[in-house]
Amino acid sequence: MNIIGLGGLPWDTLEQEVGQGGKFVVYTYCISIIFMTFRKSSSIYYIEPRMGSVGTGLKFTLISVLFGWWGIPWGPIYTIGSLFTNLSGGRDVTVEVMDSMIADRREQSELLNFIERVTDKLENQV
Repeated sequence: MNIIGLGGLPWDTLEQEVGQGGKFVVYTYCISIIFMTFRKSSSIYYIEPRMGSVGTGLKFTLISVLFGWWGIPWGPIYTIGSLFTNLSGGRDVTVEVMDSMIADRREQSELLNFIERVTDKLENQV
């Protein structure tokens, strides 16, 4: 999972920052070409505590404003939806991302425990 703005933040620090208001958001944008309108989502962005998320999504808002209106009938509808979402700070996906990260950490821990047990058995046999 590629998350923009997360960098190499350690897990403990991430948990603390999310507890202080850090969040993961996704922005939407749309592009229209006459009768075809494409509604897309951005990558996931990590927004640190005390940082606003509206500014991060401005490029997606601008894309929708410039290129979203022109498709009939969905262009204006999707553009208004994108503007509302982005100017509200994006769609908050913090719970989903944290759940996924916790599951990944649990799987890694289980795998390391398994490898350790197998290694111990092999060492005892030698």
